[in-house]
Amino acid sequence: MMRLVALATLLFSALGATAAPTLTVDCDAGQSLNRTLAKMDKFTPATVTVKGTCTEYVLIDGFNGLTLNAVQGATLQQPNTNPQSNPYVLSIKASRGVTVLGLAVHSSSSLFSSIGIGGGSNDVRLQSVTTDGSWGVVVYEASQVWLVRVTVNLTFGYAAVSAFDKSDVHIVDGLLQRPANSAFNAGLLVGSGHVTMQGMTIRDMQQSININSSGSVDLVNFDSTGGTDVVIDNPGGTNYNGALVFDGSSLNLGSVKLRITNAGQPWGGDTGAVFVSNGSTLNAGANLVVSGSQGQGVIVSNDSHAELAGSSITGGAHGGLVVVNLSTAGVDTSNPLTVISANGTDLFCDSRSQIAGALNIANATVVQCNNLLPGNYENLP
Repeated sequence: MMRLVALATLLFSALGATAAPTLTVDCDAGQSLNRTLAKMDKFTPATVTVKGTCTEYVLIDGFNGLTLNAVQGATLQQPNTNPQSNPYVLSIKASRGVTVLGLAVHSSSSLFSSIGIGGGSNDVRLQSVTTDGSWGVVVYEASQVWLVRVTVNLTFGYAAVSAFDKSDVHIVDGLLQRPANSAFNAGLLVGSGHVTMQGMTIRDMQQSININSSGSVDLVNFDSTGGTDVVIDNPGGTNYNGALVFDGSSLNLGSVKLRITNAGQPWGGDTGAVFVSNGSTLNAGANLVVSGSQGQGVIVSNDSHAELAGSSITGGAHGGLVVVNLSTAGVDTSNPLTVISANGTDLFCDSRSQIAGALNIANATVVQCNNLLPGNYENLP
């Protein structure tokens, strides 16, 4: 009896340890990734190894536990025609536990985006993926996605990475960039979605981060294997805003620094490193580092609020901290103090706005603000 039990246990263990099936698709040999996926059992975890250049639209719909493992040089290329009006070269819909590793995806201006992830998909991971062409990666319909070491070279469309419809996106490392041209682009676009980010570089975008429609972005070091600082740099000088926070949205800097250089345009206005407006909030703490802005450093407008505590805003051509139109800014006690210096005007507020915590600001020499409180509050009873 004991032998039978042992044999049954061994057999069960062997079955449980059976590896997920692995298939190989070689597009250079005439095989099709999309046709292969259409024949697979969507509910059995599997790995598909992709080789060569696949010139086709690929749909991953309703899969549970699928890995696409691209060998070096494997590419998904948009076809010349689009009779089905596909919006994406690679579309992931209503799927769970999908991982795409090392694939390059190319699209043209005729397509909405290179990659789309929607339909409530969750536990989707794009790792070491690159896209060239239109819009990059679009996440929509309350989907949950990880982007790890993803590179988007944006040449058409508006945004490199987008999060819509209450979607949740974790971004670890990677590069979002565009060539120098006359188009108007964003690196990260968050509309009613949530993004957590670390270790990302966004380069030469007119709007490097655009948060609107009650969206939120948190900069937090949540993955110990990734980089930390988020860097917005503008060597091409085409940037208008490092970060736009609009329409009831929030930008929250936790354990990751946001470093913004050379932001804005020489005429100033509302261009600059961070523009917070229309009932939105900036929670910067000690982790905002703004240097050499062509426009403003941080501008807070239209019933919005910013919190600083140990941040640095230096070397801007116009305002350092600018607060207007029924808005407020608070500068809390920190060690070291918040440094706002060597700007055209270090502190500015209009007659209907207020900056609190002047005693916590170091080196501000040019001040135009009648509503500047030394401490965090008026005298309390």
